Amino acid sequence: MSNRLSGWMILSSFFFHFLPLWALVPTERPNLREPTGIAPAFFGPNALPIPDMSDGQTYDRLRLELAADGYFGYDGSRTGDIFARVQIPLFTRWANLNVWMPVYEWYSQTDGIGGGASDVYLSTDIQVLHNEWFHTGKAKYIPQMVLRIGIKTASGEQFERKRHFDSPGYFFDLALGQSIPLKRVTFRFACSAGFLCWQTDSGRQNDAVMYGIQAQLKHEYFSLKATWGGYVGWERYGDAPMSIKLRAAGHVKGLEPYVQYQYGIKDYPFHQIRVGLVYNLDILKSLRHKEQRQK
Repeated sequence: MSNRLSGWMILSSFFFHFLPLWALVPTERPNLREPTGIAPAFFGPNALPIPDMSDGQTYDRLRLELAADGYFGYDGSRTGDIFARVQIPLFTRWANLNVWMPVYEWYSQTDGIGGGASDVYLSTDIQVLHNEWFHTGKAKYIPQMVLRIGIKTASGEQFERKRHFDSPGYFFDLALGQSIPLKRVTFRFACSAGFLCWQTDSGRQNDAVMYGIQAQLKHEYFSLKATWGGYVGWERYGDAPMSIKLRAAGHVKGLEPYVQYQYGIKDYPFHQIRVGLVYNLDILKSLRHKEQRQK
């Protein structure tokens, strides 16, 4: 009798706890032809911005970056944030760990003012091709190539006010670059292509193709860079942002002050002005000296 009673108690407990979960399971498949609207055209500028493009080479310096952003929406909205990035060579110049995020944003839009934390981005950048690896007379004509694999967290706040997607994402791309030494400056051209994905709703995700073209002019004391790029999602509803970024920087004893302007051409309805500073620290210097002594 006691065993039978225990069985009924276990069965009742099972239905009591799990029937509410069954009620949450959707009974119909979502309509994949209907767009979700979870796209950069309808959210704040930090929801899923176009990732900064790689120029096809990794760095042998620790790069610490701090900047202030101002976004001016075409609808009259305003956003300001503090941006931070760290780029770390992983015991070699051929692989970098890259972490960046808008630390905190303040905004003013039609439904009021507010502020909140944003998403964190992490990527591993791996040099997969470089002309220094070849010892031929034509090695200088071989371009450099970087494979980048990255993720986006879901730490962004205020989805209900259309500031962030509140969902994870990931991306990977290949960037190919080549430098051409001129008389007093170096011209560098790069292009990239890749894949970006983010979760939308009801278990769905949006898959996008990334692209970019970049031209850079570098002097010993300054550099100028122009980038055209974006990505194209499969929903084709506000998910194909495209922009032009213009950047001017100085180079003085490891410091790199810069100013950047971004103009949203499509599905990114913002002007952006960024003022920042990059500090370069040679943390691989002792490692290079050790390798030279071993040789």
